[in-house]
Amino acid sequence: MKKIVSVGAALLAVASMAFANGAKDAGGKAASYPTKGISMICPWGAGGGTDAVLRALCTTAEKYLGKSITVENKTGGAGAIGHATIKDAKADGYTVGMITFELNSLPQQGLIDFTYADYDPLIRVNADAATLTVKADAPYNTVQEFVDYCKAHPGEVSIGNSAPGSVWHIGAGLLADATGIQVKHIPFEGAAGAVTAVAGGHIQAVTVSLAEVKSQLDAGNVKVLGVMDGKRPEAYPNIKTFKEQGFNIEYYTWRGLALPKGVDPAIKAILVDAFTKAENDPEFVATAKSLNLNLAYQNPDDFAAFLKSNYEAVTKTMKAIGLTD
Repeated sequence: MKKIVSVGAALLAVASMAFANGAKDAGGKAASYPTKGISMICPWGAGGGTDAVLRALCTTAEKYLGKSITVENKTGGAGAIGHATIKDAKADGYTVGMITFELNSLPQQGLIDFTYADYDPLIRVNADAATLTVKADAPYNTVQEFVDYCKAHPGEVSIGNSAPGSVWHIGAGLLADATGIQVKHIPFEGAAGAVTAVAGGHIQAVTVSLAEVKSQLDAGNVKVLGVMDGKRPEAYPNIKTFKEQGFNIEYYTWRGLALPKGVDPAIKAILVDAFTKAENDPEFVATAKSLNLNLAYQNPDDFAAFLKSNYEAVTKTMKAIGLTD
């Protein structure tokens, strides 16, 4: 009898160890995550506003995750290639990506066959208003003077943007539609190229964020005629809003982090915690301020709700200005 009990106890012990090991395997990946560096996909080129804010955020987040985060620029297709790379990545938590406004404008044009619903949102990082920026010696100093010039020279003024159907292309289209001007829309792979082109006099204007024109503005190569925001920029209080100048136009881009569908919720929680801490870190806040980036944090649930409402609003705007049927 004692032998039977002993054997039974031994079998029970073995079973308990097996269960414990199984539980450890099931949760071990999350418990030990991350064990290696993380890849961060950027759908836009180096030097633009998306690249700048993402690299600053990742540098700060590294100290909370304890691992390196390597930013990879996957450009092309008006953001389609980078966004597809994020969506199709292995769902192990080692590939994260920055999704941008274009995720909500490309599907309507048939340029991608997926939407915001194909991602697992982490956090929204920032939201920035468009500016109307021109060369420093351009013959117009206000939005009204620019509009008057365009009306006097229909179809002659070129406005650069960060790719066909991109946030800044739609912004330029909104400007043209709201003011009744005819302009040429010139695409670039990212805002940096468009800003360089306007500073060099190759195009007449850009409708990109203040963060993206900051370096050329500070160097005296360009001037900002107005910002499509509800208030003047804190760092440049002399820049008037469109509304102050008689044009009821507000328009913003946004950026956030997301995962491919299927990542372990426990791993997602670790990433949300780390990037939330990074977003609120004084070092990152100071960097964002120096770049004139307007931080606009949202948690995963709020960001998911925003993505849905923004998609619906963008679809309506694109139809209104003829960018989609």
